[in-house]
Amino acid sequence: MKANKHRAARKPALEHELLRDPRLGFEPAGGGSVRCLQHGVPWPFDCWHYHDEYELQCINRTSGDAFVGNHIGHFEPGYVALVGGRLPHTWISHHVPPEGVADRSMVIHFRDEPLRKGVELFPELETVLPMLDRARLGIEFFGIGDLVRERFARVQKQEGMARLSEFIGLLHELANWSDWRQISSSAEPSDEDPTANTRMRRVLDHLHAHLSEELSLPAVSAVANMAESSFSRYFHKHMGSTFTDFVTRLRITKACEMLQVSDRLVSEICYEVGFSNLANFNRRFLHLKGMTPSAYRQQAQGRFGLRSAQHTPLAA
Repeated sequence: MKANKHRAARKPALEHELLRDPRLGFEPAGGGSVRCLQHGVPWPFDCWHYHDEYELQCINRTSGDAFVGNHIGHFEPGYVALVGGRLPHTWISHHVPPEGVADRSMVIHFRDEPLRKGVELFPELETVLPMLDRARLGIEFFGIGDLVRERFARVQKQEGMARLSEFIGLLHELANWSDWRQISSSAEPSDEDPTANTRMRRVLDHLHAHLSEELSLPAVSAVANMAESSFSRYFHKHMGSTFTDFVTRLRITKACEMLQVSDRLVSEICYEVGFSNLANFNRRFLHLKGMTPSAYRQQAQGRFGLRSAQHTPLAA
């Protein structure tokens, strides 16, 4: 049993410079302090890995699971994240067609030291340092995908001082963007690769597939082939929360997606994501999102440029 556990555990792999083959889209080393990369899926580095540089990741196409530090979340087109050096991460796309997707990600790599040293000569750069400090745990930005894509294109086509100038402008936009959240709760994640853990993957797939149904601890423990008490400890270790809290967050996240893109009644969405009581749904939603489902729908439609909420039917 211990041997099997040892084989299942994989430390995050270092993305070494020697692995960054220009044939994969990497720009040659030594050309500057800011390096751009565009790639699709499948992709050799879609694995649990880390590197010394910061990574700015912008998703163009596909949706899937985001793994950053001890966080497992969701990404879709327009997702933008800034990940600090040495913080393990990967983005795994779902439902990729057989021919693959050529342009999933736009990526910028840059190092911390040049910017911090630059502050001594250019005090204006100091405004980005708090953001860089927060990025040690990863930052997800909301509603900025189009701007980042446009800025990325400008950075990528330039060289030398012109590229650096465009990049500083992009950092300025990010540092002053108010709609963001911290991704990971720890810079010291488990050594085990969550994407390689077939048991946890099986549990997560089961939760997504049966979200609208009753999800009891005994039933999901059986999916994991574990006793309830052992599964509870196992789940908390890997996901950073209790099973019940995680399922609640998962259901609220799904409700948020539905509120953004549909005109369905809040009461319908409540039952669709697995809540059996509208009052409990509203209470949980308010606790996790700081606003009611109706208020979230109105704010999200403004944030993501969706249809106006003026004629959207809402539950009382």
